[in-house]
Amino acid sequence: MARTRFRGFLRVGAVAVALAGGAVVAVPTAAAADVPVLNGQWAPLNRCPVDDPLMLAADGTTTSAACLTSHAASGEFTIGGTTLHAGAADLQTGVLNKAGVYSLVTPAGAGILAEPVQVPGGLLGLMCPSAVPLVSDICDGLVGSPLNAITATLEPAGPPRDFNLSAGTGVGVPIATIPVRVHLRNPLLDPNCYIGSTADPILLRPANLSKPTAALTRFNADGTANPTGEMGYLKLTGASQGDSTFAVPGASGCGLLGLLDGAVNLKQGLPSPAGKNSLVLNDAATYFGGFQNPRAFTPTEGQQLSDRWHAAVTG
Repeated sequence: MARTRFRGFLRVGAVAVALAGGAVVAVPTAAAADVPVLNGQWAPLNRCPVDDPLMLAADGTTTSAACLTSHAASGEFTIGGTTLHAGAADLQTGVLNKAGVYSLVTPAGAGILAEPVQVPGGLLGLMCPSAVPLVSDICDGLVGSPLNAITATLEPAGPPRDFNLSAGTGVGVPIATIPVRVHLRNPLLDPNCYIGSTADPILLRPANLSKPTAALTRFNADGTANPTGEMGYLKLTGASQGDSTFAVPGASGCGLLGLLDGAVNLKQGLPSPAGKNSLVLNDAATYFGGFQNPRAFTPTEGQQLSDRWHAAVTG
């Protein structure tokens, strides 16, 4: 199959994430108006799920709560013969630490946010030409038609898991497992047209391709920078991340009764096995932290983290 490039396919957030090493996949977009603005050093942690019951229950001794946000300025996602170019990316999640075992808490709505974007080439590029008579008729009618336009949105297909904090500071070790799917929208496609699904997601396991630079930032409860402040985060920057181990399932739900699934799969080379796909995220930056000494806030560390986060909201 000829190599196809869909520039801007997932412009904001686009396709994937890496947790602590500094990446992932989607900057606040259509939901940006609902994202609060936090003061000072709190700003990168503006979607931390501090009010989740699991976070609030952290006592600071047996379990501590923290926030994680990860950004990538750009990236490239290849599925078989198709390369998707992505812009800025953002993922946020809460992190629970119980005796060195980490679990992730996804914000309400989604940890990954992505803006629907126009796919260059539209349906003609997605599934045409085709040897299937029905699809060929559709393709012929799409030339010069506004019905050719198609948008794509990266969506979570399950909560992130398998978080490895130490992998975020090293090289070559997966930082987390990120289940995602790609939602395709066009008047000729069913509203439930996806590449990947919640039952059979694309499982991204990004790892650092180079060693990031680490720096510790301390600040007061109100977000004011302070080298001895009670709050703080580890900031990791300067590392690209990637994954070439994931498989990509076929499309499903496209067209009436899924009649266009086969055309999309044939043109895009789906399903695409592991080894035929790759992810690269550029200019990654990650912020991981909360209280510098969670035990000092026992037994209500999670509640106090929430209180300070809300007090820092400015808009």
